[in-house]
Amino acid sequence: MESTRIGMRASIVIAPLFLLLLVSGPLAAQEIEPRSYSNVPVGVNFLVAGAVQTRGGLSFDSSVPIDDEDLKTTSLVLGYAHAFPLWGRSAKFDAGVPYMRLSGTADYLGAPVERKVTGFGRPVMRLSYNFHGAPALGLAEFKDWKQDLVVGASLQVSPPLGQYDADRIVNIASNRWSFKPELGLSKAAGPWITELKLAATFYTDNEEFYGGTTRSQDPLYALQGNLIRGLASGAWWSLDATYFAGGRSQVDGRYNRDLQRNWRVGASLSLPVDRKNSVKVAVSSGVYARTGNEFDAIGVSWQHRWGGGF
Repeated sequence: MESTRIGMRASIVIAPLFLLLLVSGPLAAQEIEPRSYSNVPVGVNFLVAGAVQTRGGLSFDSSVPIDDEDLKTTSLVLGYAHAFPLWGRSAKFDAGVPYMRLSGTADYLGAPVERKVTGFGRPVMRLSYNFHGAPALGLAEFKDWKQDLVVGASLQVSPPLGQYDADRIVNIASNRWSFKPELGLSKAAGPWITELKLAATFYTDNEEFYGGTTRSQDPLYALQGNLIRGLASGAWWSLDATYFAGGRSQVDGRYNRDLQRNWRVGASLSLPVDRKNSVKVAVSSGVYARTGNEFDAIGVSWQHRWGGGF
């Protein structure tokens, strides 16, 4: 029973990484990530593999005149995470990359166009640090630890890599750097955990934008809430919501009408297979979108952990 509880607690670190990969392309800054700042035993490694599918009105760059998007993406994702001690507190590093197939139709200047492309999305790297309420513990000590209030922060970085063609309207990657600092609170009450996260995503310019222009973008701000319920079996489920606003873009210094004020909701279910493996299903949908992004997403992942005493 103790080993099951330890395995359940340790399994939570990869759920955020999986959804992080989902949005590493044109959907960046729209993550819905339960259990981002949960404590895990130091020295543990995680490997995740999964598949994600999205469909609907994916909003790419409203500075090009396309509308009525009906685009579908199918992604294979692979990621790695490692938990380690930092100044006596728990920290983790995670990284990953998706390989995506995008297809669908849209209207360009009133005429229908079709796009099919396959390639890598932008890789994602993140460093997270829990500076309150989550001490760095080995596996033997971790079984007696109980969460109260955890406060943490993270920095996510995504470089300008992946499939990009400046002569095409829709691409998988966006040919720019992005940096996302985030502050998170996680409060436990019995089997329930409530989380609140505040983040901002900053972008460098894309100097090879469509038509030989330069595209810049204001920061995109996000507020996220998660309600998580742990089960005695080691499984857990969550209800998730995020609101993001800002992100207005410019092309060659001229502002576009693409200010974002959008809502998304989602749910996740994680099920243990054995002490070292678990599977997870996650779904999300846009419920209100000022500038598109009314797409649906579903993902399934498998995760394996080792090291740190496992």
